[in-house]
Amino acid sequence: MPAFSKILIANRGEIACRIQRTAQALGYRTVAVFSDADADALHVRMADEAVHIGPAPVQQSYLNIPAILDAARRTGADALHPGYGFLSENAGFASACEAAGITFIGPGAEAIELMGSKRLSKLAMLTAGVPCIAGYQGAEQDDATLHREAERIGYPLMIKASAGGGGRGMRLVHQADELPAQLRTARSEALHAFGSDELILEQALLAPRHVEIQVFGDRHGQLIYLGERDCSIQRRHQKVIEEAPCPVMTAELRQAMGEAALKACRAVNYVGAGTVEFLLDARGQFYFLEMNTRLQVEHPVTEMITGLDLVALQLQVAAGQPLPLRQEQVELKGHAIEVRLYAEDPAQGFLPQTGQVRRWEPASGTDVRIDHGLLEGQPISPFYDPMLGKLIAHGATREEARRKLLRAVEDTVLTGVASNQRLLANLLRHPGFAGGEFSTAFIAEHFADDPSLRPQPPSSTELALAAALFYQQAARGHGTALAGWRNNANVPLRYRLGTHESAWDLEVNPQDSKTLRIQHADHSFEVQLLAANGRWASVTIDGIRRRYAYDLEAGQLWLFTGPGNVHLHDLSHAPAASQAGARDGTLKAPMDGAIVDVLVSEGATVSKGQLLLVLEAMKMEHPLKAGIDGVIKRLQVNLGDQVKNRQVLLEVE
Repeated sequence: MPAFSKILIANRGEIACRIQRTAQALGYRTVAVFSDADADALHVRMADEAVHIGPAPVQQSYLNIPAILDAARRTGADALHPGYGFLSENAGFASACEAAGITFIGPGAEAIELMGSKRLSKLAMLTAGVPCIAGYQGAEQDDATLHREAERIGYPLMIKASAGGGGRGMRLVHQADELPAQLRTARSEALHAFGSDELILEQALLAPRHVEIQVFGDRHGQLIYLGERDCSIQRRHQKVIEEAPCPVMTAELRQAMGEAALKACRAVNYVGAGTVEFLLDARGQFYFLEMNTRLQVEHPVTEMITGLDLVALQLQVAAGQPLPLRQEQVELKGHAIEVRLYAEDPAQGFLPQTGQVRRWEPASGTDVRIDHGLLEGQPISPFYDPMLGKLIAHGATREEARRKLLRAVEDTVLTGVASNQRLLANLLRHPGFAGGEFSTAFIAEHFADDPSLRPQPPSSTELALAAALFYQQAARGHGTALAGWRNNANVPLRYRLGTHESAWDLEVNPQDSKTLRIQHADHSFEVQLLAANGRWASVTIDGIRRRYAYDLEAGQLWLFTGPGNVHLHDLSHAPAASQAGARDGTLKAPMDGAIVDVLVSEGATVSKGQLLLVLEAMKMEHPLKAGIDGVIKRLQVNLGDQVKNRQVLLEVE
């Protein structure tokens, strides 16, 4: 009898779609699970069967073990793939699957439990002889012990959530007086994200490379490694760009790191796909960071340089089959680079963003792959991680892969929700990245002044194009092409286009049936709107013809100018706005989320910069502080409230 025939994917989004593609191609039936927020998501549509498992919050749906196991029972699923995140590294979940007679596509519960604890795994690695960073990984977790150990280790140091990942519950501490506040924040974030506030302390290696080894083990005792990935381009300890192979890797160093990774695997009798992560310093010394007992977000770059389908290997190993190749048969060909597309605004401190996907058209091209779970019209909610998808490119050389990926980032159309697309393009263009010279400090050191990290007003060209599209829409309403009704042809049409914060005035002068002369400030443009079908506009501006993706509805325009998009309102006939001061003491929610801490009450005196509320959105905590000195006049939220973007939370008088 076959080991299993129907696989439930206990996840959502792009990874659920990715697993389904391979599983279905290999002849397996698939079952999706979904929350209220994902009822019409792409991973649900792709599956052979789908089961609703609860409300949108993760604790009631994607972390709800009884509901997931019941979905498997009801559909007859005899195997379960956890993807990454959620329950993928939950030893109790792996044990529960085994008890229910369901094949868990991953390692055994013992390995997950040990390697899922940064504290316990580090102790095991020290025993196994794997190089580790100096630090504290003891069981005593009181403040006095952690302060004493911090003094022993020395500053700067890292606080890390023992059960953590993805940068949550992690803080860099430069000096002793920062430690109490950082310990408090790390504990809170770790408890909310992982259900455990256990911490470890480590000596901070400043500006190392983050290099990880992909490992695989089968149930017949064979262990191999499939090269390495360089994941050094990070922000807030979260990976942004990953590539394989590492630009500074040598054959000798690869073998040494690979053998150290296998030593770690043997220490826990590892089976399945896993990743052993190291920090690599400028001297070529490497140190164990952690082990992820699951498939990694960045697995596509390894697939592209090895030609292997890692999900297919996972299914084979879970079915009891031996790995189909030995270590000496592993070949690395060419170079692959991946970027993570996030619903976040780098210009607002990387705040997660919510909204509706208005347009989504991923780029295509030779050796370009885009893993995603997006559909046009779907909402991006505050309940889940802000990663929308991954763009990956392969080339014979690193430069060829970089060039292909840059074009794919620039050509992938996303409107309706702010993203980090412009930052990704600027990173890929940077001479330091192009030359392979970077570390985990790259963004902090080289991008402090990058335009993508500051709010940028729309360019005059973008405003002129927007005015032309608004004009065309109005002209069509009068049954003409670009005539535009006026009682005096010599008087220009005046447009006022704006965002939530600013507005700009333009003049539009029709020249003939296709040509407009558009004036903004000191800039004058000749615009020919050759075609516009509601999705794409073909436009000649000052003699240069280009195509732009756009979406225009009810006086709002979402315009994709590559990379990134502009959202403008037609304010031409809107009443004059109130001139209330910008610092009127009103605190608004910067995004959809949940209030997880309220630190003030009505009538309390506060000072500028004082922490007032803590908002949790997309698995991260966001401190909200007073903008002025004053007294809390009105507090409009309570602990646990779900709030909307720009909702008034409190007022300071």
